[in-house]
Amino acid sequence: MIIASWNINSIRIRTQQVVDYLVKKKIDILVLQEIKTEDQNFPHEDFKKIGYHSYSRGQKSYNGVAILSKNKLEINKNGFKDPLGQSRFISADIKYKNKILSLMSIYLPNGNPINSEKYDYKKKWMDLFEKYIKAMIKVNKNIIITGDFNVIPSEEDVSNPESWLNDALFKLEIRKKFRSLLNLGFKDGFRLFNKETNQYTFWDYQQNSWQRNKGLRIDHYLVSDSMIDNLKTIEIDKFTRENERPSDHVPIRCVLT
Repeated sequence: MIIASWNINSIRIRTQQVVDYLVKKKIDILVLQEIKTEDQNFPHEDFKKIGYHSYSRGQKSYNGVAILSKNKLEINKNGFKDPLGQSRFISADIKYKNKILSLMSIYLPNGNPINSEKYDYKKKWMDLFEKYIKAMIKVNKNIIITGDFNVIPSEEDVSNPESWLNDALFKLEIRKKFRSLLNLGFKDGFRLFNKETNQYTFWDYQQNSWQRNKGLRIDHYLVSDSMIDNLKTIEIDKFTRENERPSDHVPIRCVLT
């Protein structure tokens, strides 16, 4: 099974890019963040034409998440509740071999600027999400949490860490909350396969960040310990950043054996 995650930064602008990616990489399930559209305007028909069911939880102009799948899914209706009612979470339980895999996609708040209500919202979101995961683990230990976490886990995950010390993506307080979530029984899936530095999933549109490889690794797979043996690889598909009018994020792709 091939699962991918991509902050698409507006699905209506980049529908064809998603279609091309699904076909090129033979994706079974793709989760999307920052679709930036209400459900009635999501391009369901475009994905239906190439054999995908699509499920969206959108909102006007901002945020929004979705799942595209070759097989029909039952989307969990009683998932994590965003403290401000924003569309930042979607999940489904998937039959995988002899397991039920709970696949969760999140778009965690950015939190900038610090010393603002946006930063407080991010901290509250992370605290409530950890509480939610603690409850979910009691029901099913087979969990993969993926998406745009807006968290740089370590200095190896940013090109110039000294410039990010007071940014909400890299504040020590935020990294500790990320680590606390991992400590519930998860691994940073990408780092199980790739220990190299300069491995990024996001490059700002400004200052030739892509061309200079001045990026961040903020899109992640948190894989529960019970699913580790099923992992074959997790890779970053950087080629999509060469698209015309690309998203500032690229997909991360997980292959399960």
